[in-house]
Amino acid sequence: MRSDPGSPETGVERRDQQEAILKAAAELLAEHGPAGISTRAVATAAGVQTPALYRLFGDKDGLLDALGSYVFESYLAEKRGLEPSEDAIEDIRRGWNIHVEFGLRNPAFYALMYGNLRPGRRPAAAQENGEILRRLLERAREQGRLRVPVETAARAIEASTTGAVLLLLAQPEDERDPTPLTGLRDTVIDSIVSTEPAADVRTGIADRALALLAAVGDGRGADPLVDAGFRATEAALLRDWLSVLSR
Repeated sequence: MRSDPGSPETGVERRDQQEAILKAAAELLAEHGPAGISTRAVATAAGVQTPALYRLFGDKDGLLDALGSYVFESYLAEKRGLEPSEDAIEDIRRGWNIHVEFGLRNPAFYALMYGNLRPGRRPAAAQENGEILRRLLERAREQGRLRVPVETAARAIEASTTGAVLLLLAQPEDERDPTPLTGLRDTVIDSIVSTEPAADVRTGIADRALALLAAVGDGRGADPLVDAGFRATEAALLRDWLSVLSR
């Protein structure tokens, strides 16, 4: 790959060599699955010495991380290119569909990314995918649509999507029916979001506060709050709070 082995390696030559190695590794992965990815096999397929892999990628984990990003790039490009709609929840559903469709179209790549568990390490591409998801969920939170914290919602979606896809990929190819995943998607997303838009949520709170304020009265004469055990000052404070919420 280098025109003069005795000269210093240029940045272009280094990138070209990395590209050749990753291409060879991707072909091995597609043909043999994650079990076919060894440093010796990749070096042989790429026509380089094994030490070159360690020089360029650090170690096997570094090679796997780079390979994950390399084969995941088309998927991430599609996720990055999603134009946000007015409905953040629909954007989350679209993101879910893209994730599942990629996994079922690219089983060996998906198994490498999500099935090759290494505690304490996560491929850079998987991290970026998680960041994209969290940005979508943050938009939903800003719209008043999340009923749980962003991180809780992200964990629920990540666990259900990756678990479901890996379960399907473990089955014979002709038995992989993705149809039930639509129901799973809706069940998970419905469990973490409010079905009302933000404005309706605020209106609902105001209506409930107003109804409660009417039920407890203005405190003149017999005071049901005091009868229930509140001090007069506490009852007055509660009425103030309900008044604020009812606006």
